[in-house]
Amino acid sequence: MKLNSFWRWWLAGTTSHLGSAVGGVALPLTALTVLDASAFEMGLITAAGYLAYLVISLPAGVLVQRVPLRGMQVALDLVRALALASIPLAWWLDALTVPQLVAVALVVSFGNVLFDVANQTFLPEIVPAAQLQARNSLNSGTHAATQLGGPSLGGLAVQLLGAVPTLFVDAVSYLVSAALLRTLPARRVQRPAERPPMVTMIREGWRFVLRHPIIRPAMWDATATNFVCGAMLALFPYYLVRELHASPFMVGLLLAADGLGTLIGAALTTRFTDRVGTARGLIIAAFAGVAGALLIPLGTGTVAYLAFAAGNLVFAGSGVVLSVTTRTYRMLASPPELLSRVIATVKFVSWGAIPLGGLLAGALAGPLGARTTLLVFGALTVLSPVIYLSSPIRRLRDLPLDAAPTRTEVPV
Repeated sequence: MKLNSFWRWWLAGTTSHLGSAVGGVALPLTALTVLDASAFEMGLITAAGYLAYLVISLPAGVLVQRVPLRGMQVALDLVRALALASIPLAWWLDALTVPQLVAVALVVSFGNVLFDVANQTFLPEIVPAAQLQARNSLNSGTHAATQLGGPSLGGLAVQLLGAVPTLFVDAVSYLVSAALLRTLPARRVQRPAERPPMVTMIREGWRFVLRHPIIRPAMWDATATNFVCGAMLALFPYYLVRELHASPFMVGLLLAADGLGTLIGAALTTRFTDRVGTARGLIIAAFAGVAGALLIPLGTGTVAYLAFAAGNLVFAGSGVVLSVTTRTYRMLASPPELLSRVIATVKFVSWGAIPLGGLLAGALAGPLGARTTLLVFGALTVLSPVIYLSSPIRRLRDLPLDAAPTRTEVPV
């Protein structure tokens, strides 16, 4: 039986996410075990993997409106596959360096930004509004499942094959995704008689977000949380390998706790927010995230492994509640003609914090150590509930779909 558009779209994303989860273990272990990277170099690689959110997120929202989605997504899958395949090739030629890993991370990050904005823009076109929350939860749950199984598979593959050859799995996953996306119907791009300048279109999306009483604080909360996530992404492999002396398989197993937390969060998000309300759910999840982040770097030996796994599980579970709830709200509350630009604006600000957090964590981990640095960043997660409690959300049970942007002018 032929799969409909949503399920082909979903299968393509699932395949590439699983490959990325495997590559997410193999790439840092390549840096640590093959090239003996320092904490600061790990921070550079992490920052490179998210730098594109600061550079092209805003124009990405306009570009997505102007080009065929299918063709762009297929091309981006192919580019990312080639970039990752260059690492094993350079290794076989004995020419692999940390700068190449940084360059590959940059290429993949630019592809990720454009691809993700296009993907989120496409979803409301193939899913009825009433099903968006359920489909977003399904996507988060699927992503969680890949994050649960992928790192474990990645750690096992690294243990058996080595870090560099395992990266081929990630490259092949992008090729499979491209083949599936190629079967989706092409979206016809509307060509208006008069096309506004890109800067004008970016400004419209920016103003809408900054004037909206719900989307604005949700974006600032995501920014604070992602700043901490940047530090975690940079330091988790370094902390596990250099300070806890974990094997590659154990690294993959412990990192998989993130996937388990995300899976639990995705499975419970709709039921949880139906019971307590979407607005209250955001505040509760924000407080839970603080507890999880502070638990991660505690203990020594086996206790440290257990604390890391439990803290990672709680932090990830709270994060998916925040992500699914606010992402669904943006899709429903944004005018269709502004949606891609709203998504791009939020990604520019919130995901742009990830490379900054990664760079700062890499710089601090040298003199302070990875454990102390993770504790410092864990303490910063208290900003998440503070932001929500300082916004109109604190007085609400549910996020209102009729919330209108405020009339106060803001600088753009």
